[in-house]
Amino acid sequence: MAETIIKIDNVSKSFGGKTVLENINLEVKKGEFVTFLGPSGSGKSTMLRLIAGFLTPDEGTISMNGNDITKVPPFQRKLNTVFQHYALFPHLDVYDNVAFGLKLQNLPKQEIEQRVSKVLKMVSMTDYEDRDVTSLSGGQQQRIAIARAIINQPEVLLLDEPLAALDLKMRKDMQIELKEMHKKLGTTFIYVTHDQEEALTLSDTIVVINEGKIQQIGTPTDIYNEPCNSFVADFIGESNILNGTMIEDRKVSFIGHEFPCVDEGFGENVPVDVVIRPEDIYMTHKLEAAQFTGVVKSCVFKGVHYEMFVDSDFGHELMIQDYNAFEIGSTVGMLIKPSDIQVMKKERTCNTFEGVMVGSNQVEMIGAKFDCEDTGLAAGDKVRVEVDFDKIELLDNKEDGSQTGQVSFILYKGDHYHLTISTREGDKLYVDTNDIWDKWDIVGISIKPADMRIVKA
Repeated sequence: MAETIIKIDNVSKSFGGKTVLENINLEVKKGEFVTFLGPSGSGKSTMLRLIAGFLTPDEGTISMNGNDITKVPPFQRKLNTVFQHYALFPHLDVYDNVAFGLKLQNLPKQEIEQRVSKVLKMVSMTDYEDRDVTSLSGGQQQRIAIARAIINQPEVLLLDEPLAALDLKMRKDMQIELKEMHKKLGTTFIYVTHDQEEALTLSDTIVVINEGKIQQIGTPTDIYNEPCNSFVADFIGESNILNGTMIEDRKVSFIGHEFPCVDEGFGENVPVDVVIRPEDIYMTHKLEAAQFTGVVKSCVFKGVHYEMFVDSDFGHELMIQDYNAFEIGSTVGMLIKPSDIQVMKKERTCNTFEGVMVGSNQVEMIGAKFDCEDTGLAAGDKVRVEVDFDKIELLDNKEDGSQTGQVSFILYKGDHYHLTISTREGDKLYVDTNDIWDKWDIVGISIKPADMRIVKA
């Protein structure tokens, strides 16, 4: 088993009272290519900066080779960082940029020349030593930034979205070069990106991060084929994410039909989420051979395959990718293999809020006061309030609601949207709706008194 080089124990970090990372635990093995993957604001770059020493955690420790480096300054850590914007010295040529760290160490001139020549060859920039770095293309500048980082022979190379500024073709070329470079060097790479395809292409291990928490750690294959929750399933590649019921071991119901599956241990008649990748739904004109049918609503050629949206016979919209085109408006049969059905436990089945009674028919929760049916409870009583996802109404006019919030996550579930609403106070609500909202919309929040289930805490 590979030796652990970086260990993060119970690390948390806040800025201005807002938690950016919460209780992070992670081990990075020597020689691994590990990618921190997540949307903007998820905390992935903060985690990289903590490892680099540019930030200090509020809680927890960071170790390298078994030694606590939590408060060790960056220049004393045996690692280097490559930034998105290169940070090259514009007044120095390529050679002097790459040699800069070695000159600071007062190494012999001959050794510096040999090492510079070696790393420039490794990044395919031989014969560029005398060039002005400002005359280089973005891809060439990034190669020089990487060469400057690896010439000091760091045990760990940190890369903070290093390819984000490049165009698509150059980014893909550099992905291949980075993978080859990692193989040649044998150095541990820790890479930050929000690009799912990039993470799947480069990584030995992917760490999926959202809202300051690690959602899943695994190989690219595991993350893609066995997502642990709906966020990971939605964020990594295209997915059909649907409400379902686990009838019993190896039998699940969704989109109005029962299907054999390979999952066990959920119990009987338990609500679940079901993930089906678009390439795993098989289409046929032979309706009698199908598990269910539907009508093709759109068909777009995507270069390698056709991407189609099909309305199933019980009204659920499915995304399907197939090498064959099916005519718009035609009725088709569809099949799904048991091994291609991924069943996940639901993270929650309703909203649950902690609150306090203002009076017998008013409760304060999620930072606001809501009218409720008479509970017989006294003012000041602490309570737990449950509200079903489809019983929260979102309003265009935020002034009309008892509280306001912002749409922070949208998940399409085939026949409705499942939204995450974040309030200014940091509370979260989960809403099922047929209305179309955009991410970051500000909405009013309204809950009818009869739709709250209130019990004394």
